[in-house]
Parts: sequence; C-alpha cells; structure tokens
Amino acid sequence: VAKDLGLQLPALMQRGIRIVSEGSAQYFSLHGKTGHLVTAERIDREQLCERVQQCVLRCELISEGEM
Repeated sequence: VAKDLGLQLPALMQRGIRIVSEGSAQYFSLHGKTGHLVTAERIDREQLCERVQQCVLRCELISEGEM
C-alpha cells in the first residue's frame, strides 16, 4: 500500500491510513513494519460465499490526513 501510494512507511502511519471492510469482520489490515496489505483473520470462503461462484470482499483505504 505504501509503495502504491508513493509514500514512505512513516508517512503512511502519520496520515492515519487504515483498511476498513464491509460488515463487522475486518479481514484485512496494514502490516506496521512493511506497509503491506495482509489478512487480519482467517477468511472462510464457504461461509462468506457459499452459493456464489465469484467471491468478492470489498474494503476501503481511509486516510485521516490529506493525500
């Protein structure tokens, strides 16, 4: 995420950037030392999308500071 935004890791943290998923479960987060997008918890495809061929998890990247 840091690389995609063209930011160094300290700037990423100073802007208060975070990942927010739909619903109550937060499946993704930012790794604090690398700025990589990582899974925050186990993702069970059968539970989330049992009757759907294509399973999509939507999330948003939110910045508290200006970009």
